[in-house]
Amino acid sequence: MPVQSIAELIRFARHNSPFYRELYTHLSDHVTRLTDLPVVPQADFWRANAPRDNRLLTAPLNEAVVFRSGGTTGSPKFSYYTRTEWREFTAAFGAGLVSAGLRPGHRVADLFYAGDLYASFSFVLDSLHRSPVANVRLPIGGATPWESTAATLEEFRVQVVAGTPTTLCSLAERLAGAHRTLPDVELLFFGGECLFGDQLPLLRAAFPNAEPRSLGYASVDAGLLGKAVPGGDPRVHRAFTPYTVVEILCDETDEAVAGNGVAGRLVVTDLRRRLMPVLRYPAGDRAEWVDRDAGVFRILGRAEEGVRVGPVSLYTEDVHDVVTAADLRGEVTGVQLVVRRRDGRDGLVLRLAVADPGKVSAALEESVVAAVLAERPFYASATASGHVNPIGVEWVRHQDLAVNSRSGKLIRVVDERPHT
Repeated sequence: MPVQSIAELIRFARHNSPFYRELYTHLSDHVTRLTDLPVVPQADFWRANAPRDNRLLTAPLNEAVVFRSGGTTGSPKFSYYTRTEWREFTAAFGAGLVSAGLRPGHRVADLFYAGDLYASFSFVLDSLHRSPVANVRLPIGGATPWESTAATLEEFRVQVVAGTPTTLCSLAERLAGAHRTLPDVELLFFGGECLFGDQLPLLRAAFPNAEPRSLGYASVDAGLLGKAVPGGDPRVHRAFTPYTVVEILCDETDEAVAGNGVAGRLVVTDLRRRLMPVLRYPAGDRAEWVDRDAGVFRILGRAEEGVRVGPVSLYTEDVHDVVTAADLRGEVTGVQLVVRRRDGRDGLVLRLAVADPGKVSAALEESVVAAVLAERPFYASATASGHVNPIGVEWVRHQDLAVNSRSGKLIRVVDERPHT
C-alpha cells in the first residue's frame, strides 16, 4: 500500500472509525495538518479497541494478524495488522536492520519470545526474512534452555544474536558461570528495552568480540518508530520517513519541543496503516532531537515508568543512573525497584543483580542507599516522619530478576503490595 497523505488518512479514519470520528468531532471537515489534531488519549484509545464491540477499527475483523501489547503492566491490549500492513511493516524494519549492521550471509539467532500473542519473535524473524540482504535465520526463541541455545550458537558459529537485553544478559551470566565464551558472535542485536552501561561487562565476558547494537525501534501498537544509527550511542535512531511521522512534544502543552536537546514525549503517526489507524499516538517513551531536520532522535526512557512509595515518587531511569554512579567498580548488572508494605507503611527495596551476591561488600550497599537518598531527599524525610519504611537492598544474580513471563523483558518495577 502506498504512503497516504496526511489529509487522506485523517479523512479515512474519521469516516470509518467511530473512535476517531468522535475524537475529531470538533474539527473542521478539511483538516490537513497533524498539528491540528489532538494527541490520542491512550486510555480512551484502548477502551475503544476491545476485542468485542470494537470502535477503533475501520473495518470488520475478517482478515488480520492479532498481537497483544502493553503486557508488562496493566491490562492486555491488542493490535491488528492486515497481511499487507504486516508485510510492509516487517519489510521496512528489515531494511533498517542493514543500518544496524546486518551483512550478507550473517547467521542470526532470534532469541525473542513467542506465543501468547506476543509479537517480537515473529516480527524479528519476518523482518530478517524480508531484509534486502541475504541471511541465515535460526528461530531459537527466548524460552529455550540456555544449554541448548549455547550449543546451537556454537554449532552454527552464529555471528548475530538478537534478543532483549534481559535475555542476552541472562545467557551471558550462564555462559560466564560455566567459563564459556562465544567468540564468533560479532553483533548483539537488542530491542524491547534499554541496554545500560552496567550490563556491558557481563556481555563482554561471554561475547568477547561482539558489539551491542539496537536492532531498531518499533512497537506492535505504535508501529515503526526509528531505525538504528551507527555510532557510539545505541539510543539514537532515525525516523522511518516516509512511512511514519515522529513528533516530540512538550509534556505540559503538547506543542513541538523548541529544538535539539529538549526532552519531551514521543508521538507517532503511521501513514500506511488503515485497519487500526495510528494518528498522533503516544509511543510511551521520552526522547529528544539530536538533529531535528534529519529526523534523528535519542530515546530517553519510558515516559510512564515509575512508582509511588507512600508520598514519594521515584522513576526507574533516575534510580538506575544513581546506582550506576555509586557502583564505582561496576559490580551491579541489573536494577529492579521492588515496593513492599510492612507495618502499615510502603517501602522501597532495591533488587540489585551481581555475579556473586554472597561477596558484596557492606560499603557498596551503604554507598548505593546513600546515593539514592541524596538524589531523592524527600524519601529520607518521609522515613523520618514515619510515612515510609527505610530503603532496603536485596542482592541477587541476574537470572533471579523478575521478568515478564511472555516477553522476557525485565520488569523495572515490582509492586508486591497487597491490593485488595
